[in-house]
Amino acid sequence: MAQGKNYILGVYDDEDVLMAAVEKVRGEGVRIEEVFTPFPVHGLEHTLGYKRSWLSIAAFMFGITGTILALTMQIGMMSVDWPMIIGGKDFLAFPSFIPVIFELTVLLASFGMVGTFLGISNLKPWGKPRIYDIRITDDKHVMAIDLDQNDKAEKDIKKVLQGSGAVEINNKKFEE
Repeated sequence: MAQGKNYILGVYDDEDVLMAAVEKVRGEGVRIEEVFTPFPVHGLEHTLGYKRSWLSIAAFMFGITGTILALTMQIGMMSVDWPMIIGGKDFLAFPSFIPVIFELTVLLASFGMVGTFLGISNLKPWGKPRIYDIRITDDKHVMAIDLDQNDKAEKDIKKVLQGSGAVEINNKKFEE
């Protein structure tokens, strides 16, 4: 028999109620898997306890790789492989290298960031997304709590969600 993941979903109407609910639920010791909203809610990532993303560091590393690749390529081509004096310039005319360096830095940084983001987010073309509640794209905020990741019983988690202002509490099971 296939194993599945069981979730309890707390549905909220208002983002202010949701923010207070996240604080209350986390204060009760319940681990929140994710919160889905139809629009960005300012400060939600801090309330959920998310740390700063490493995506900017990955972008910097890919950009440095692009810079080193551009310099290596141009120095190798212009001074080692095919040294030519063009317009009276030296073999290593660094000012003429700047456009290529810039373009390769931006190209590798952007492609690297997109690839890193897709890898971290587990967004693959063959993957099937989990739809917790179709109303998260319209007007509802949904707090998803994974039952396997929590020590509290299901009825205790439902009690905490009711006390936090949830207008609905649903169970959802996803097959693995």
